[in-house]
Amino acid sequence: MANASTSGSEKSAAGVQRPVDKHATGTAAVVSAANAFLNTLTSDQQASTLLDLTQANATAWSNLPCGGTCRPGIQFSTLSDDQLAAAEHVLKLALGSGKDTGYEHVLQTLKADDVLASAESTSSASAGPTDAPTATATGSASADPSATPTGSASAAAPTGAPPSGGTGGGAGGFSYGSGYYYLAFLGTPSKTGTWQLHFGGHHLAVNITYKDGKVSGASPFFTGVEPTSWTADDGTTYAPLAKFRDGLLKLTGSLSTSQLAEAKLSESFGDVLLGPGKDGDFPETKEGIKVSELSPKQKKLVLAAIHPWVADVDDATAAQLMKTYAKELDQTYVAYSGGTGLDTQGDYVRIDGPSVWVEFVCQNGVVFQNQVHYHTVYRDHTRDYGNEFSFS
Repeated sequence: MANASTSGSEKSAAGVQRPVDKHATGTAAVVSAANAFLNTLTSDQQASTLLDLTQANATAWSNLPCGGTCRPGIQFSTLSDDQLAAAEHVLKLALGSGKDTGYEHVLQTLKADDVLASAESTSSASAGPTDAPTATATGSASADPSATPTGSASAAAPTGAPPSGGTGGGAGGFSYGSGYYYLAFLGTPSKTGTWQLHFGGHHLAVNITYKDGKVSGASPFFTGVEPTSWTADDGTTYAPLAKFRDGLLKLTGSLSTSQLAEAKLSESFGDVLLGPGKDGDFPETKEGIKVSELSPKQKKLVLAAIHPWVADVDDATAAQLMKTYAKELDQTYVAYSGGTGLDTQGDYVRIDGPSVWVEFVCQNGVVFQNQVHYHTVYRDHTRDYGNEFSFS
């Protein structure tokens, strides 16, 4: 991704300079940046980006590398350098631009997809066009690039404008790479109305809902990664989900033998339970060990484990959400399935509270088949999509 623009103005599709409010903060800054980005687009590009805030559009996200067939918005690879910089500026303001922020995490997720694209291209070229890498994970349709996720946009296309872009080549007709990520605004960006920032691609779904100038929901947020870590040509090592995993490892590692026995689930998991197409499907009964039974130190570890997912939004919103989850901590449950090492197919950890829901699961690799890769999801029982829709 290119560096965000530092210009004090943006040029519209008609060539008109539109000033960016450099003094705006919080939601106002995101709105200003969103409108500045829209002003860089042609009318056709705007039609692909600015869509209706409907349940069909909001829930059209996936963990698959299925391009614009399963998610709405404008494809990053179709943007000019200036347009891409303006789009990235929106994400930086919405997700935070400092160390360990959502924006940094998103950048690394897109880099991981470029690693996959390079590896798959090399493998496909050596193996032949009909022998591309395929998934080996079991018990999960969404782990298989040849599968269509239940409730995906391919079953019910987004409305307001059709998804833009295509899927190109790759295993099963799917494509990896940072160019296959899509940005949409569902509803008109405004400091008074209700709208959603909708961004994602393979292994990423960002859904931030704004209402009356505030974030009313920062979920669902899906994030996964393959490979789990790698070293770039410049010697930099990346591990986008290391802080997510490590917080859970510290938590489960603190549990005694009897606590582990209480936290163990009888079910096994090939993927997260509440992935794409599973909106509102929270289990009726909470399972695992109740946090009220844990020590004060362990309770702090539960909050620390939750934080990385919640941190993928602006600081003020993250702090408010964490305050809510802290108040509800004693009614929250911790559970796991498989092993607690988070290094083997089927290792799974869940945190389920009155509001917060976090899942982390290990799957066998799809392109890098000799190692695991991660799927995770963060939801909120009452704040998904800003509580704009009712799921039954």
